[in-house]
Amino acid sequence: MKKTHIPAAAALALLGALAATGARADGHYAPGITGIQAASAPPPGVYYLGYLIDYNIDNFRAPGGSGKLPGNNSGAVTGLANRFVWITDQKLLGADYGMEAIVPVMHTSLTINAAGISDSRSDVGDIFLGPLILSWHGPQWDAVAGAGMWLDNASASYPASAGKGFKSTMLTGGGTYYFDSAKTITASALMRYEFNTRKDTGFRPGQQLSLEWGLGKSFGLVTAGLVGYSQWQTTNDTGPGATTDRAARHAVGVEVMYAVPSAKVTLQGAVYKEVSATAGSAAQTKGTLVRFTVIKAF
Repeated sequence: MKKTHIPAAAALALLGALAATGARADGHYAPGITGIQAASAPPPGVYYLGYLIDYNIDNFRAPGGSGKLPGNNSGAVTGLANRFVWITDQKLLGADYGMEAIVPVMHTSLTINAAGISDSRSDVGDIFLGPLILSWHGPQWDAVAGAGMWLDNASASYPASAGKGFKSTMLTGGGTYYFDSAKTITASALMRYEFNTRKDTGFRPGQQLSLEWGLGKSFGLVTAGLVGYSQWQTTNDTGPGATTDRAARHAVGVEVMYAVPSAKVTLQGAVYKEVSATAGSAAQTKGTLVRFTVIKAF
């Protein structure tokens, strides 16, 4: 693991909430990556998914509640999560078996006068390796399950560093339902659960549950609908600076998808507004997320 050199003046544990994919709460996973048909895996093949994300922080929630940090504070994260998926022709438990890897690259800038922090950095983030994807497909439904690990390969030495400074095991499960036989109206929910390990400092973030959902209607090659996400810390933090407070956040938004069958490409664009955020042991962010996705089948 990388050793973290954050001064005691930042003991708000801000960086546990701000330092990795999407400046999110204490796990690695940044919600808002998927929305409409989130739990529908593609048929056997090799795929590249590029998630371009811009997250602007409206304000910071002080540790232990929903009150704002004092002073003039700001921050933003721009990142490209490169996801590589291989769905094989093999079957396991009646499902298509696959695997994946995610390599995020991001630029983070933070100005937090309340903690004396001003930092801006670009780097490769912690990598995710998922050796297990299981996907099932019914006449009017899809289901998916998966498991993998977030590594701690990235630096976590500075406030705007791309790494978290700890590993996480992540389990995934969800489903999509099609309300008509033509599959033009859909509802989908995808859950991810993270078990976090301990940092070198002795601090261990609590476990985290992320839920992403989407309601969509297709109009030929175009699909549009409502999307949203919620994220909850489900167990207490432990170690130096830990409290019994638990973080949470909720967001709603809209998404549009456009398919280009001739190029085997799907384009997606979404905007999310976080409507509430509560901090745990660490300060929490509340902001706006804009996401553009390119999906390419090979």
